[in-house]
Amino acid sequence: MRPRNSGGSRHPTQRFHAAVVRVEFERGSNVRILLACTLLGVSVMQPATAAPRDATAAAPAIPGAQQTNSQDQAENTGDDFDRPLNLFQLFYEYKTAPGSGSTKGTISQVTTDIMNLRADRRIDLAPQWALSLRTDLPFLAKNPISSDNPAGNYIHGVGDADVQAALLHDLDSRWAAGFGARLTAPTGGDNLSSGKWQIMPEFGVRYALPEVGPSSYIEPLVRYNISFAGDPAKKNISNLQFAPTVNLSLPDHWFLTFYPSADIRMNYGDPVTGQTGRLFLPFDVKIGRKLTKDVALSVEVGVPMIKDYPVYNFKTEVRLNILF
Repeated sequence: MRPRNSGGSRHPTQRFHAAVVRVEFERGSNVRILLACTLLGVSVMQPATAAPRDATAAAPAIPGAQQTNSQDQAENTGDDFDRPLNLFQLFYEYKTAPGSGSTKGTISQVTTDIMNLRADRRIDLAPQWALSLRTDLPFLAKNPISSDNPAGNYIHGVGDADVQAALLHDLDSRWAAGFGARLTAPTGGDNLSSGKWQIMPEFGVRYALPEVGPSSYIEPLVRYNISFAGDPAKKNISNLQFAPTVNLSLPDHWFLTFYPSADIRMNYGDPVTGQTGRLFLPFDVKIGRKLTKDVALSVEVGVPMIKDYPVYNFKTEVRLNILF
């Protein structure tokens, strides 16, 4: 009878189990390294329990659509028309624009400060279908020259409030589309309101750019604002608005957006002060950062390149989005 060897050599079965343990340990280490290097990796992953016979076989991959949607949601700030979130927004805008001067035929510069309270609500109707609701309540400080304010002093008050609804559809992981309408009521005072009821149908299409970064996308938005009732002494409103939005995700939760607002406009309504043509074409850019999972802060600046229809001389906006 052979004596047992308690030292160097081991039984073949023991060597086999040791090899399997080493393989599993190395595989687990590789998974941990992969997760650490991924920006927004998968939170749960199930490795295979045995090495496959075919050397080319691999563990099941996470579907691209799930990964893209997960990354989009992680970096979504709530400003995406086709993929909205529940949020409360504090918005401040400083804007200068041409206005009527103290004597007939002259032009002065009117400064407007706006503090707007916005609430967005997303209602999921069915898989890949959602309803987006929005309401805005603006508070204005403005210095127009008029018969009621010949000195051009600042006046303060509530502006024109609006409500909006849009139906949205995710076509796949890259494409989404939506259409809706915004209704604006003449709730402001004489010098703070357009004096008109307005309806603005809108349509947007979103194409995701996961190759650039999570929540990077191209999203052209078209809308048409038209007045249909109100004070007959006020100017009729009829203008086409367009935003060729391009959003780029940057490292450390920063983002850069070109044309975040629909400020490219063609006016078909009554002419405004200083208008010489129909087109307003600005350069409009926004930079911001998602400070936490539920808070995003951004600053937007717009300057005109063509202002035959002078929407503004200069504007800057600050947005604080609080997601819930």
